Amino acid sequence: MSASFSNEPKDFTLFLDLLKQLIRVPSVTGAEHSFLLYLKRELEEIGIKTEHYDGLLVASGKDPLNGILSAHIDRHGVICTGPNEFQFAAFLAKNRSDLRGNSLSEQTFQQISQRYINQNVHAYEPFSGGYLGIGKITDAFLKEEINNLIFKIDGLNHLLPGTPIAFVDKLKQNGNLISAQLDNVLSAAIILYLYQHGFAGTAFFTAQEEAGKSWRFVHEWFKKNKISTDKLVVLDTSPYESREEADKQLIVLRNKDVNARFKSPLLNELKQFCKKNKISFSCKDKFIIEKNKLRGKDGLKPLSIGSTELGRIVMESNGQIQGATLQIPTTGYHTVDETACVESIKAIIFILSSFYIKTVNI
Repeated sequence: MSASFSNEPKDFTLFLDLLKQLIRVPSVTGAEHSFLLYLKRELEEIGIKTEHYDGLLVASGKDPLNGILSAHIDRHGVICTGPNEFQFAAFLAKNRSDLRGNSLSEQTFQQISQRYINQNVHAYEPFSGGYLGIGKITDAFLKEEINNLIFKIDGLNHLLPGTPIAFVDKLKQNGNLISAQLDNVLSAAIILYLYQHGFAGTAFFTAQEEAGKSWRFVHEWFKKNKISTDKLVVLDTSPYESREEADKQLIVLRNKDVNARFKSPLLNELKQFCKKNKISFSCKDKFIIEKNKLRGKDGLKPLSIGSTELGRIVMESNGQIQGATLQIPTTGYHTVDETACVESIKAIIFILSSFYIKTVNI
């Protein structure tokens, strides 16, 4: 690792404070309005122009073509769907139109239901974010008839259908590791932090990625503005089964997903930059392909190489929009104990600030 970013930034504690604030603002899939408004206020207070659309917040600095970043801001949670009835938000019937069964989320959510038992949750008003009560998950199980997780929750039987319920969460730090429901508030915090330190490009904050819809909001924005690009950088977390797997790289790139191959020159630029600065990286598609070879020998079904927001955008735009993914390896996917290495976060900030901030002040 290069010494140019291995020393902790003088104000990295400010980044952690920012992340703590964002984690406390709920943003359940399909009920992200209050979180987008929070981001809008934070951006406008530092002089960044914003445009708020349905499912999308667009931020524009003084040099909007100098860097185009994107991050989904929805987090997994629960929705009240009837009298004392609670379902996993992302996989409600009304949200399934864009799900194809080929994302890692869809292939793993059934396996992690037990992780939510004894989890505290809080309900909130979907537009204002106002607090509506606290409860506790006592059971979670797959209901095959509707192909979704059903939750039993004590303390929230007063809620009306459609009320979102977020996991009670706070940032935890243990040495060089931080934990919370990081997917994908971590990326939103990174973008906001970059704006606070001189980033002047464009950023998209998208809703409903966990339901497979976020690509539509970005793609529509490019179409109606008659803009194409090969420089879109999509930030996210990338799940691994163990710290041993996650710690083999600081950042995760991709050559492709199940939808499209990423052909932007930016991808090679990122690889070369990482090599030059001794930042360890891997490509998730190659990792899964190699893992599937081992699974095949053990008679197990292959894993999907994953569906990403960028892949859907590339496919649906017929390649008019291209770019690269830039991801942070994590463990504990889709829980309040999702864990990332601090050095990975610093590496992402270092890369993006080196690419897009002329006078780096981080």
